[in-house]
Amino acid sequence: MEWKLVNGDYVPDGMGGLTALTGGEEVLARTLYRLTARRGGLPFRPELGSRLYQLRREKPSARQALAAQYVAEALQEEPGLTVRSVELTQIGETGLLTVVLDWQGEKLTVRLPAAVWGGQFGGVEAK
Repeated sequence: MEWKLVNGDYVPDGMGGLTALTGGEEVLARTLYRLTARRGGLPFRPELGSRLYQLRREKPSARQALAAQYVAEALQEEPGLTVRSVELTQIGETGLLTVVLDWQGEKLTVRLPAAVWGGQFGGVEAK
């Protein structure tokens, strides 16, 4: 079970507890965590996270293929989740990573601005 976060704070449920995420929202929360955590950064779970932060070191011509590889690697342990497409839009030194997923027949889309995976500006959007 995942708890709903807004601007880094847990969202109360109005009854003294926290708002729980379910279904696609829960999957998106785990997906965002897996894509934004640095792979190897957690000593007891070195396989958790992604290597997207390494994209800025790569040649621009190799970044799209590596982004798709790093996304698939990060999400391989998420049950029932299929990566449909990975698109890296690069404009100068900034970029946007768009990942389209399929979970139990539901289309999920994650957009990660460059700062989240090692670029210039920040924010996370998911729908």
